[in-house]
Amino acid sequence: MKIVVASTNPVKVQAAADAFGHMLSETDLAVEGVPAASGVSDQPMTDEETRRGARNRVRSAMNEHPDADYWVGIEGGIEVIGDDLMTFAWVSIRRSDGHSGTARTVTLTLPPAIHRLIDEGLELGEANDRVFDTKNSKQAGGAFGLLTGGRYTRKSVYIEALSAALVPLINPLYRR
Repeated sequence: MKIVVASTNPVKVQAAADAFGHMLSETDLAVEGVPAASGVSDQPMTDEETRRGARNRVRSAMNEHPDADYWVGIEGGIEVIGDDLMTFAWVSIRRSDGHSGTARTVTLTLPPAIHRLIDEGLELGEANDRVFDTKNSKQAGGAFGLLTGGRYTRKSVYIEALSAALVPLINPLYRR
């Protein structure tokens, strides 16, 4: 089974491989990451924009790689709710028959130091790297990993959301 992930970020590709491997354990999988346009800003700033980015990535990957069985889009975003800056991601999965599933990750409140850097125009990954004195954290544990001491990571929350998004595609109760 061919799965195309609409990103070359190794965290996203491995999360998809792990989620599909867990949910479709009896299936031989080939998972490939490809560049794909999100059609949204580099740092999505709302829930809606982030969800749209995940879906757009799927469409972009489908157009470039139409021979897959599944296409996967993952888009991380942030949104201010009240006084808090929150981070999360949306995932979208489309099957070759046109059926799809979407899910959102758990949400994490970001600390004031990161909020200030975002307000100054930095993307979340850059803000994390400055606050935590790291490099390229978005291709590692991300904000989740840095703030939870590795208890949760960018990959682990993606795996959970991808698994949830697969449910309507593999559970017979969702058949139309």
